[in-house]
Amino acid sequence: MSAIERLTRVLPALALLLLAACSTAPVQKGKQVEEPFFTADQVLGEGAKTQSEAIYDPWQGFNRTMYRFNYHFDRYVFLPAVRGYRAVTPEVARKGIHNFYRNIQDITTLFNSILQLNMEKTLNTTTRLLVNSTIGLAGFIDVASDVPRSDEDFGQTLGYWGVGPGPYLVLPILGPSNLRDGVGYGVDWLAYNEVRRRTTNMETWQEWGMDILRAIDLRDHTAFRYYVQTDSPFEYELVRLLYNAKRELDIER
Repeated sequence: MSAIERLTRVLPALALLLLAACSTAPVQKGKQVEEPFFTADQVLGEGAKTQSEAIYDPWQGFNRTMYRFNYHFDRYVFLPAVRGYRAVTPEVARKGIHNFYRNIQDITTLFNSILQLNMEKTLNTTTRLLVNSTIGLAGFIDVASDVPRSDEDFGQTLGYWGVGPGPYLVLPILGPSNLRDGVGYGVDWLAYNEVRRRTTNMETWQEWGMDILRAIDLRDHTAFRYYVQTDSPFEYELVRLLYNAKRELDIER
């Protein structure tokens, strides 16, 4: 078994050990925090409020419920897992793991760059994949760091070809989205699993471990928090507005 194969088999076990460690981690005590639910008038100016209300949100009841669920999941599961991960994993190892998952994400970017007929991103992503997957030991070392990197997904591809966002949608755990991006996420996930099935011989528990560690790594590198320093939650309408604006920029660039 090669060194790369050994590394990819160790990662799932690491993820499961992290979850076990986090389940016994002490819970921080403090004042009780209210539900993250406010009206738009409390946090948005009139102009931003108007823009936010223009976003099609017919499933707002479901979305607000998922928003509150995600808040609790983030507070009691995701963030403790991230803290446990950072506590038991050296920084150099975390950087290598992050590079490894970015290299995997480049596969999705490559497929979608091709579908968007973007030759520059296709060539750059192909170069990064070839160099990092070989010289960079399956991506653990970002040897091709000088090559511009992009993040493309099927939701962006649909948007590139003129598909509108559709209704706003808050997905369990995954957070803010819309109907187009939710479908895009599903397509990307199915494609990723098909590539993994054809290129590896991992057992089911190893695949789950890889996915859990990938989620923890992604959360570790996501700056978003439901609460700012004043313990005030991000407003539902504000998150909806910011997500919509970000996705429009992602598609345009």
